[in-house]
Amino acid sequence: MITRPLDLVAKLRPAPRNFDALFLVNAGLVALFFSMFGSRFVLAPGLGVNFQMKQVAGARAGAARATHHITVTQAGLIFLDDGPADLRRLRDWLKVEAKKTRQPSLLVKASAGVTSGDLADIAGAAAEAGFTVLWGAEEPATLKSAGAR
Repeated sequence: MITRPLDLVAKLRPAPRNFDALFLVNAGLVALFFSMFGSRFVLAPGLGVNFQMKQVAGARAGAARATHHITVTQAGLIFLDDGPADLRRLRDWLKVEAKKTRQPSLLVKASAGVTSGDLADIAGAAAEAGFTVLWGAEEPATLKSAGAR
């Protein structure tokens, strides 16, 4: 831009020496918003989120207490306590957690669409780390139990 014929440079304000207080307030509010309302479990738009566990009659009767739990979706995502993981990160996490617990047991809550190959890989990694594996299932909804909710 040519500024000399109109002498525009003389009419400009000088550059500020420091940040404006309003800028610092806005930056602080944006950081607060993302720290309070952000989530490590936000999924990409193309990955389905309709998580449905398999229903098995007598699931509550055979229930056992687990020391650790993971969630597996049909898209192949594995969710640990500290965020999403792949099978390699799951193996490392299982080895670390097995050292912290005396008799570690792992509850696997898998979506109904998860393949048996993925479940076998997870069970193998857990057994390799020293975990006993528990499988999560829901009791089928009946008329009596659906009315009690």
